[in-house]
Amino acid sequence: MNRFNPVLIVAAISMMTLVGCNKAEEPTAQTPPAGSSISDTAATPAATTTPGAAATPAATTSPGAAATPATTTEFQGLQGVVTNTKTAVETGDFTKAKGEFDKFEDLWSKVEDGVKAKSPTTYKEIEDKADEIKAGLKASTPNKPKLSTALGVLNKDVTSVAKP
Repeated sequence: MNRFNPVLIVAAISMMTLVGCNKAEEPTAQTPPAGSSISDTAATPAATTTPGAAATPAATTSPGAAATPATTTEFQGLQGVVTNTKTAVETGDFTKAKGEFDKFEDLWSKVEDGVKAKSPTTYKEIEDKADEIKAGLKASTPNKPKLSTALGVLNKDVTSVAKP
């Protein structure tokens, strides 16, 4: 009996642990911290569903609508990346500019097919400018005026295709 008590205690603790770990987590709304930029929050969900609600998209669009809410968020993220990169270039912080512009490709890959279908010419211009900016930021001595101009053109192109 003396040997059975420790085994019984360990078994009871193990069972309580397993039962506690099996509890389902409820979804919670995530809000970005105050002062965060759109590029920091682009990957967070826009909304959560309430318990018992059907799993449907947060918003629906009619057929033929050019931009969905997710796409609009991606375009805002692209514009934020371009703006932040341009600010860093203008202050001469090319390391920060390169780090900021590295986010561009992730966001661009999510919308580029739609842009290509909507406006092949603008798509090519965006691709060319993005390549030019990447190369300019990798240079040993980046050309500040040339990068600022390219970023301005890129921002204009992204803004033009972001409109529905």
